[in-house]
Amino acid sequence: MADPRGSLPDPTRRSAERAVWRLIEAYHALVYYAPERPEVYTALGLKGGWMGYFATRSAALGAVPADVVTACFHGFAPRMVERALPDAWRHTTPEQAVAARLAVFDRAVRRHLGDRVDAPVLSELAEQLTGVVETLPAAGAPLFAAHRSLGRPEAAHLALFWATSALREFRGDAHVAALRVAGVGSAESNVLMVALGLVPDDQRSYRGWSESEWATAAAALTGRGWLTKAGAATTTGRRERAAIEAHTDAMTTEAWRHLDDDELAGLTGRLVGVTEPIVTAGGVPYPNGMGMAPTTEVTVGG
Repeated sequence: MADPRGSLPDPTRRSAERAVWRLIEAYHALVYYAPERPEVYTALGLKGGWMGYFATRSAALGAVPADVVTACFHGFAPRMVERALPDAWRHTTPEQAVAARLAVFDRAVRRHLGDRVDAPVLSELAEQLTGVVETLPAAGAPLFAAHRSLGRPEAAHLALFWATSALREFRGDAHVAALRVAGVGSAESNVLMVALGLVPDDQRSYRGWSESEWATAAAALTGRGWLTKAGAATTTGRRERAAIEAHTDAMTTEAWRHLDDDELAGLTGRLVGVTEPIVTAGGVPYPNGMGMAPTTEVTVGG
């Protein structure tokens, strides 16, 4: 099949595609910061914010061992996951956790969008992104495959959450692969993001790494010439991190290959209209542990 993409130079096209991924992430990420989480997750017996996070995000995989979740999520210290799983499954089931996560998002997005949850644009986006989700290959993308296998909700705003969740994990699976190719371990990836200013300074404790593990990871990056002895990212480190993002882009560009430049711009504009009320109201804070783009970049699709 011929490639329908338009005349944008490749770097510009990739930048446009990355803007779509950022907007997809912004809509999906509301579920991680919603103040509705404690009430809903505690009702299931999930103790503390992190047990709720690990249980509800991994529930699509089923009640798998903590080691499997650690491998798929990549950035967390194993002990942090092990404090939540499998203990969470003594209190609830994966099916109940999936439903609870959807309930949190439903309440949160209604608070931000109000009557706009019934706007036609959400149905249009849900249908368009569902088509993408259904046609992407799942090989080598375990979290994507797991989230795609969940039943798609009927309500448009929830169907859009289902689609953006699966697509977010599709890019995440690719990013983990790109990190592995680059030889960047779980702790090292976090150290590098801190050095680049992409995540908060407390990322070490936020991801569960000990001071000694963090120091070992920093030393490894320094030895490769990616960090200075003071912990700042070097030119080499910035270039190599950019190469990891470019590798991730290359592995996920197939999601938008069927769209020409104007169609991609149209998708971006519709996503901006839906996510802007969420991000500008602080529904997704910046900086954040995921290293998402700032609100200003997300809302302009930049």
